[in-house]
This record gives sequence, structure tokens and C-alpha cells, in this order.
Amino acid sequence: MKKLKNLAYSSMCLSALLLATACNGNTSEKKAEVGQDSTIQDSEEQGFVSMLDQNSLNGWEGDSTIWSMKEGVLSGEIKPGAELKNNTFLIWKGGEPGDFVLRAKFKISDKGNSGINYRSERFTELPYALKGYQADIDGKKNYTGQNYEERKRTTLAYRGERTEIREIEDGLVAEAKGNAWTNRRVLDTIDNLETLKNAIKSEDWNDIEIVAEGNKLSHFVNGKLMSEVIDNDSKNKNDKGLIGVQVHVGPPMKIEYKDMQIKILK
Repeated sequence: MKKLKNLAYSSMCLSALLLATACNGNTSEKKAEVGQDSTIQDSEEQGFVSMLDQNSLNGWEGDSTIWSMKEGVLSGEIKPGAELKNNTFLIWKGGEPGDFVLRAKFKISDKGNSGINYRSERFTELPYALKGYQADIDGKKNYTGQNYEERKRTTLAYRGERTEIREIEDGLVAEAKGNAWTNRRVLDTIDNLETLKNAIKSEDWNDIEIVAEGNKLSHFVNGKLMSEVIDNDSKNKNDKGLIGVQVHVGPPMKIEYKDMQIKILK
């Protein structure tokens, strides 16, 4: 009888142990689920909205022979024998934001040339063409991070510069000369140029952030401020406009973007 009691007791302990293990496992799974939900909730609380579909170009307008979307990665590719005659853009149809923060990851081939346009307008003489501010991106890392105004005032700030674009006063000549705007004034040097260049990864994923707030336009790559423009040129600046990603004329290339999201500030 004593042996039977001990056996029953052992069975109860074993059952309790199995139950506790199962419960702990469920608790861990729930914690993981809660953690994941919390991350999503935190992102939502920050006010960021995803700009990319998982497997389609929904919400964007452009040449589908160049642009494609697969498993969360947006690709723009020019293949040998299909080189472009003009720059082309994939244009976001989500509005014309003014003040915002845009975040994304990009990866570009060695000979690639791209960029993210914002506060831009259509250049109607060509299909899928934009003119306006651009956070420049290139595979050689010569221009990545600078502020280049497509089809308008050209370079507003080279990488490593904080500049002011001055008001065009009566009698003052302002023009694009040497691929830069003559009425730009360098206010400050942000950092050593080699330091900034070395912070950019070649043919690997990089983080890019564009902050447009009022007349201040800031470009960050991998957490480092690359350029900043204070635009006081009331005749030429844009306070809001279209967003688009670019494939530039040139040799065969590939640009990829993912995790693109935007937070509208106003």
C-alpha cells in the first residue's frame, strides 16, 4: 500500500512538473508576442507610417519595367542594353507633405546613382520626372548625403556642409554654376569629410533619414548628419511637394530600398 501511495505521489509530481513546464512555455510565447506587439505599438505611437507594400508597387507611380517590389524590398534596376536617356522616378502617391521625417534603408551598386526627392513637383516635359530637393545617393560615395536640387538650383549643400540659401535681392545674380547654386553660403562644417564618407557602407544596407522642418532640411546617413540646408530663398524654395525615388542616367545599376516610413509633422 505504501508503495502504491508513493507511486501515485510521484505521478502527481510528474504531472505538475509537466504542467508547469507547459505553462512556462506558454508564458514565454506570450511574452514574445507581447514584446512584438509592443514594438509595433511603439512604432505607431511615434507616428510613422509604412510607405511600401510587401510585394507590389501599390501607392506608387512609375515605370514598372525598372521598378519592382518583392518581399519588402523595392528595386530599381537598369540592365545592360536598356540604359536610360533621362532620369526617372518612382513617385509616391500618398500626398505632398511639407514638414516630415522620412526613414529608410538603401543599398546601391558600385556604379549606381539614385536619390530620394521630396517637396518636389512634376517636370511635365518627361514621364515620371521630378524637380526639387534630393537626398543624393551614389555607389561611389562621392555625393551620398548631399542636398542636390533636381532640375532647379543644383547643389545646395555638399556633404559635410551646413549652408544658407540666401534671398535673391534686387540686383543680385543667382544661378547654377559649376553644378552648384551661387547664392549659397556655407555657415559651418559638420564633420571631417573622410569620417562622413567612411560612415557609408559600400554595396550594403545603409540607414537614411530626411528631416524637413520649416526652411531647415537635414540629411542623415547611418545616424550621422551629412548635410543641412537653411533655405531662405522665397522665390525658389518649396514648402511641400511630392516624394520619389530615382534611377539616374548612366551605366547599368541597381538601387534597393526597404523599411521606408514617414512621419508627418504638420
